Amino acid sequence: MSGQRVDVKVVMLGKEYVGKTSLVERYVHDRFLVGPYQNTIGAAFVAKVMSVGDRTVTLGIWDTAGSERYEAMSRIYYRGAKAAIVCYDIKAQLFETSSKTGQSVDELFQKVAEDYVSVAAFQVMTEDKGVDLGQKPNPYFYSCCHH
Repeated sequence: MSGQRVDVKVVMLGKEYVGKTSLVERYVHDRFLVGPYQNTIGAAFVAKVMSVGDRTVTLGIWDTAGSERYEAMSRIYYRGAKAAIVCYDIKAQLFETSSKTGQSVDELFQKVAEDYVSVAAFQVMTEDKGVDLGQKPNPYFYSCCHH
């Protein structure tokens, strides 16, 4: 199907102050905001349209709050998500990005969109079926943070 439109819900996960909002800001607005930082309350939503092959992919990015007091509420935002980007503060990462310099930020989100379009398991998954967290991982699949 030439020119098919695909919508992908992506959730940003991680504890507070690990850089979820900074990563989204860098990707969507190509900027890095210097503190003082304001905590995300519940979740913030942004959308970005991109092309993957002959398809138009709209990434609906949900930047969830990392504070424990919003943990139960944040779970609401996970429903129907097709991808999750787990952010944590550590020196070496599987997919190294920098919100401050912009290093690999576009590539990370491009990879999320490409994986969604190309992996059959994501294409047949429906919200009604959901995700079986107890399912053994298939060695064919890899995380969005692998490159």
